[in-house]
Amino acid sequence: MKIRNITTGVSLQTPREKDKIKQAADFNQGAKDFFEQYGYEVQTTRIATNPWEEYLQGLSTPEIVSEIQTLDQFCHELNVSFFNIGYASEAKTIAIIPDINKNTSVIYSSSKIGDRETGINFETAWESAKVIKRISQETENGYGNFRFCAWANCQPGIPFFPTAYHKGNTSFAIGVECSELVMKAFSLANHDIQAAEENLRILLAEELKQVADIAETISAKFAITYNGIDTSLTSPLDQKQSIAFAYEKLMSGKFGYLGTLTISGMLTRVLKNVPVKVCGYSGLMLPVCEDIGLAARANEQTYDITNLLLYSAVCGCGLDTVPIPGDITIEKIAAILIDMATLAIKLDKPLSARLFPIPGKKAGEMTAFNSPYLVDCQIFAVN
Repeated sequence: MKIRNITTGVSLQTPREKDKIKQAADFNQGAKDFFEQYGYEVQTTRIATNPWEEYLQGLSTPEIVSEIQTLDQFCHELNVSFFNIGYASEAKTIAIIPDINKNTSVIYSSSKIGDRETGINFETAWESAKVIKRISQETENGYGNFRFCAWANCQPGIPFFPTAYHKGNTSFAIGVECSELVMKAFSLANHDIQAAEENLRILLAEELKQVADIAETISAKFAITYNGIDTSLTSPLDQKQSIAFAYEKLMSGKFGYLGTLTISGMLTRVLKNVPVKVCGYSGLMLPVCEDIGLAARANEQTYDITNLLLYSAVCGCGLDTVPIPGDITIEKIAAILIDMATLAIKLDKPLSARLFPIPGKKAGEMTAFNSPYLVDCQIFAVN
């Protein structure tokens, strides 16, 4: 098992609280060193703040962009590669996000389009669709959307980006990469889904207990609140293993065929019931362009966007790194976001959508990303 991220949350009153940001960066490095002493690989450390509308209110668009550019530059000075300024919840501020995106390189952000209490905000969903479209047109291969998502019903403290945002006193959470445990549990099960579930339950309980114990020690040592582990199943960064291929250890066919929904539900059931303090999504993530197997099955058209939404009903974080045609209309993007938000609110679960319109390309053509985090695959049709 690897540590995908150590994410520390801080509350800012202005974007120029450099001491507070530096303290978070120093803590992240100390926590990383601590985990590494126990033999864990820590892939990333991250910082998330309270929603940026709170500490940039009253400024003009140029002033907001300038302040966040300065913040981006400070992150570079600190060697911080992942910094999330939280979400925007008003249409007029969501509209600024493309300007923030194209003028920064390590700043992540999101938009809130609904929650269980207030329902879907159709105005912010529409504005978010416009943002996704504009970012795709203003960044190479639409890659800027890697740093933006729209979400519904997500709580503070999620350690995964771009959804992450913070509330309250400084605290930290852990995200893990445990795909190899899933592959092991499923490989030993001999196509028996009940045996696979029990295998995974035992393996995760043992491994995550060790991670949790170390995190509690770090919390006491540095006097920073520990929020828990987001147990979400994430795709491996080295792209040598795949969530999709793990599924196929239990199936008679390929990911996307009948049985995929059942396995998704089983995985989420295990991930949400590990006997440690959990936070965030703690579910199954199916990031199409971050997983070699998911990309391969997308190329074979064994599943589509509708299937991914279906799986979201029983599992993970929603629609993640999904490539769509560059000429898609804003209306269709908004419809995807509203479908996602409908599921999130109806089922009272956190869901997000990180969509990649690919400029100049149509459904069935290949993406051409130049990123260590993404795998190329065929672009999905959107009906």
